[in-house]
Amino acid sequence: MATNVVRRWQRDDRMKQRVLIVEDEFLIALDLEATVEGMGMQVAGLANDCEQALRLAPLADIAFVDVNLADGPTGPEIGRRLAQEHGIAVVFMTGNPEIVADGVKGAVGVVQKPVMPSVVEQLVKYLAARRVGMFAVVPSQMTVFA
Repeated sequence: MATNVVRRWQRDDRMKQRVLIVEDEFLIALDLEATVEGMGMQVAGLANDCEQALRLAPLADIAFVDVNLADGPTGPEIGRRLAQEHGIAVVFMTGNPEIVADGVKGAVGVVQKPVMPSVVEQLVKYLAARRVGMFAVVPSQMTVFA
């Protein structure tokens, strides 16, 4: 019975994770937001540049970050800061994965765009489980940083 209580607590805690979407293409950001909310999870906010992302950081647990944003190729620096300064689980979603191929300190990994909603769901589940100490399978579309 205690195991069931722990699992239920972990599952409930996993679903309370808030997702920050750092993306300058508005339609892509809205699509990600709809997918996350469709899972019953909360979106902490949408940001299209460094300033907005860092302002929303205290509200987030997970972040999807594009590499090229409204203020230039600031995504890798944003991802590093979100992970290191705020403890956010960061995955880059980009059409240019080679830019972060060597990894970004603190970030979890990268997925190449376009990203299907089913992959977004897998990523959210993986990152949320990872944050609460649950076992989770790494989505096959994600390249994990060392």
